[in-house]
Amino acid sequence: MSKISLQDRSDYLSDFNVKGVTARVASVPDIALGLGRLRPRMITVISLSLISLTASCSVDRAEEGRDAEEVMQAFISPRDSDILIADLSYDSEGVPVIGALTNLTQRPDYDNQPYFTPDASGIWYTANDPQNGQSDIWRYDFATESVTRITQSAPESEYSATALPDGSGISVIRVEADSMQRLWRFDLDGSNASLILPEIAPVGYHKWINESTVVMFVLGSPATLQVGDLETGQAHILTEDIGRSIHNIPGTGDISYVQRHEDGSATIMRLPGQGAPPERISEAVSGGDFHAWTPDHFLLMADGPLIFARRDEPEAIWKQIADFSDLHLNLSRLAVSPDGTQIALVAELDALELPAN
Repeated sequence: MSKISLQDRSDYLSDFNVKGVTARVASVPDIALGLGRLRPRMITVISLSLISLTASCSVDRAEEGRDAEEVMQAFISPRDSDILIADLSYDSEGVPVIGALTNLTQRPDYDNQPYFTPDASGIWYTANDPQNGQSDIWRYDFATESVTRITQSAPESEYSATALPDGSGISVIRVEADSMQRLWRFDLDGSNASLILPEIAPVGYHKWINESTVVMFVLGSPATLQVGDLETGQAHILTEDIGRSIHNIPGTGDISYVQRHEDGSATIMRLPGQGAPPERISEAVSGGDFHAWTPDHFLLMADGPLIFARRDEPEAIWKQIADFSDLHLNLSRLAVSPDGTQIALVAELDALELPAN
């Protein structure tokens, strides 16, 4: 493993020099940026080739007629897909409240698939090296604010790190040299790689029910939800045409997944761990895939810059709990720490719309 302090990112995958430029932008009613009209605020703009900002963007604060309390906290925008982190608290009714966002990865290319370690001390995630196209598992440590490369196995790539139920390591989806995608395991330091279910491929995503039972998204036309048995080495198809998001439901042995429908809608389903038939939980927000659970059984989903929450109760409804439209983010995957105090979000920057001449 190689450990890199985030204070010096010069050798983090490649020699990218990520610099944030803070600009104060005056109100210009005729300029549309992403999802809404541009309003006075502090934004952070990453040095991208598609846009440049000149010194004229800076406006004296006195002329703007605003005090410091009206200036938004600087935020480092995603360059491609980045992993954001925020504190998670709860209001008097137990509804999740998402704090200010921090960009953990801050670099070009693919950073995705966050998964909190069981002790909530860090996050495993997948990062792609644009120089050779290889993807590996990395670990971000909250205490040291550093990243550690866990797997480094060219020409193979690894995705979707997930804690093994026995605590001995992680399971991953490995894209092998011949492009076969199968389920593998590694020790926590990235050593002792071994194949778990040789006969099941191509696997896309997975979650564990227990030490000998794993639920998998298996690619195909359509994709299928399969339950694998490590004792027999076999798997059986439970249903087909499912989404990419599979999660353990906290405090239970159950799994949630997304069932897609012909009309474009989707339903979040519960797969009971004891083998009972699947049960409906809720309609998905905007037919989406990606969801996550808090320890107190709130279901979370993202839709563009918005985040919604719903209690795991039959008559519950979705409630919007966060709106990051002002940051022009498109959110996808979500993960909640086991202790319920943090949330990780995968975000991309919305396309920039410039006014016509």
